[in-house]
Amino acid sequence: MLEKKHYNLSELKWVPVREGIRRKGITGKECTIVYNEVSPNHEVMPHRHPHEQLAYIAEGECNYYVDGVCYKLTTGSILYVPPNVEHYIEVTGKKPVINIDIFSPARPETANNTKEQC
Repeated sequence: MLEKKHYNLSELKWVPVREGIRRKGITGKECTIVYNEVSPNHEVMPHRHPHEQLAYIAEGECNYYVDGVCYKLTTGSILYVPPNVEHYIEVTGKKPVINIDIFSPARPETANNTKEQC
């Protein structure tokens, strides 16, 4: 839950997720927004969660797999990921992908504004 009402992304600290991926995010009562940096040659990790997800590619190129289907995404692409469906991202360009995810319901474990970090 939001501890305050205003945040500046540039003031949030990066949180390492695994080799080649780091993030920072904010969570509210009903949704969470997470800013991810995914480097080329990162560790690919298919996963699923009970949250609905919108993935916005702010910078870069990637293949984004959802339920075994490959979507070739570039800057400006938005992809819907249904709850409980396996998905993962694979950087295809030479530069990191900046990916902004919106989750509902909220995923407080992925946000900087909670005491709990993962």
